[in-house]
Amino acid sequence: MPTFDIVNKIDMQEVDNAVNMTKKMIATRYDFRKSRSQLTFDKRDKKIQVVTEDSMKMKAIDAELSTSFSKRRVDPKAMDPGEIQPAAGDMLKRDIRIIDGIEADSARQIVKLIKGMKLKVQAKIMEGQVRVSGKKIDDLQAVIGMLKAKDLGLPLQFINLKS
Repeated sequence: MPTFDIVNKIDMQEVDNAVNMTKKMIATRYDFRKSRSQLTFDKRDKKIQVVTEDSMKMKAIDAELSTSFSKRRVDPKAMDPGEIQPAAGDMLKRDIRIIDGIEADSARQIVKLIKGMKLKVQAKIMEGQVRVSGKKIDDLQAVIGMLKAKDLGLPLQFINLKS
């Protein structure tokens, strides 16, 4: 029976490279000269922390992070930015969580969308991924096409397509 897996796998080394590219941008850009902006990446907790003086610089860093992610072939949807909070002194801080894997709520939403297609396929949630199986490979390809068309807020990859 043909099957495939829906996953969200993020290469943390590429995320680290994107953060380093953004740090270099901060060091060389004119409007960040004499800025106390900092960008740190914690690989273990999968969090990026941005600290800067004002909201304009925060937006510039967010935009550059998204561009760096795209250049490194990491989908910017993998970033879950938190709220901007005041930090020490007159600084602003934001924590950006990197989403790696499919969380339970998102997996349930994916299964619900697949079942709503009324195709003869089965979807099972399995440890941070969703396995879809069916008798016809065309049905599986229809599921892939539907999920690519939907914006679920997650970068999804479709792997292990076996017929």
